[in-house]
Amino acid sequence: MKIEQACVECIINQSAKVASSIDADEKLSNELVSTIKEMSRDFSYNDNPPEIASYVYETMSKIAKKDDLYDEMKKISTQKALSFVPVLKQKLSLSPNKLLSATKIAVAGNVIDLAAEVEFDLGEELQMVFDTEFAHNDFEKLQKELKEAKNVVILGDNVGEHIFDYMFVEVLKELYKDINFHYFVRGRPIINDVTIKEAMECGFDKLCDIVDSGVDTPGFVYTRATTEAKEIFDKADLVISKGMGNYECLSPSHRKNICFLLKVKCGVVATSLNQEIGDIVCKMV
Repeated sequence: MKIEQACVECIINQSAKVASSIDADEKLSNELVSTIKEMSRDFSYNDNPPEIASYVYETMSKIAKKDDLYDEMKKISTQKALSFVPVLKQKLSLSPNKLLSATKIAVAGNVIDLAAEVEFDLGEELQMVFDTEFAHNDFEKLQKELKEAKNVVILGDNVGEHIFDYMFVEVLKELYKDINFHYFVRGRPIINDVTIKEAMECGFDKLCDIVDSGVDTPGFVYTRATTEAKEIFDKADLVISKGMGNYECLSPSHRKNICFLLKVKCGVVATSLNQEIGDIVCKMV
């Protein structure tokens, strides 16, 4: 996906969110916002939104002299997500379709997005998601691909959401014991996306293969990935892509058998998917 004018406005608005998150004083806040507004005049409409975001967040990090702009917010998101785990595990144990329930939990967690145009309440989403149908529903196709797969890549998205991804992978490993699962994370802090640090902290290394993708964008930009990540991505029988950023970077992609799992949180992505803001999507391409 290439950026549209609405994406530019969204990215400018994110500079104000960053200023608030780091408790910037008036001078620093004004510098962050004015710098990004100035940068926006030269945004390339040949880039996708996550690529633009990488330039913007690198600039804001330098101005604020802070490598991980959302480090405190990520800790809060993780703790909040962990507080829901006991009740969700109970729901999973009683579910007649554990894979469907675990998939929906993973999608509900996708609301933890500090760069989204529209914000949703995590608790409300987790309460409603079990009774919510996928607006685009390729869940049966996903099941079919999992039955035949030997190597599966899961592209992580946001911190906090990764806690629910962990539960999702636990169920996948329980149901598909012969599959090798690879969980991809970002190569460095960008917005609130999951990196190897957060994945290790919640024990992904004991669950499956963690892959530092090397990308510095809030979405999997293939050309920016490490050689190892590209090889694993290309050889996988199935890629499960979490969130809007990964969707934006992989639409289109050079490979097939990608399942996009996401919550629609902006009008541009809604139009691309022919869905509404607030819809949950399970789409195979």
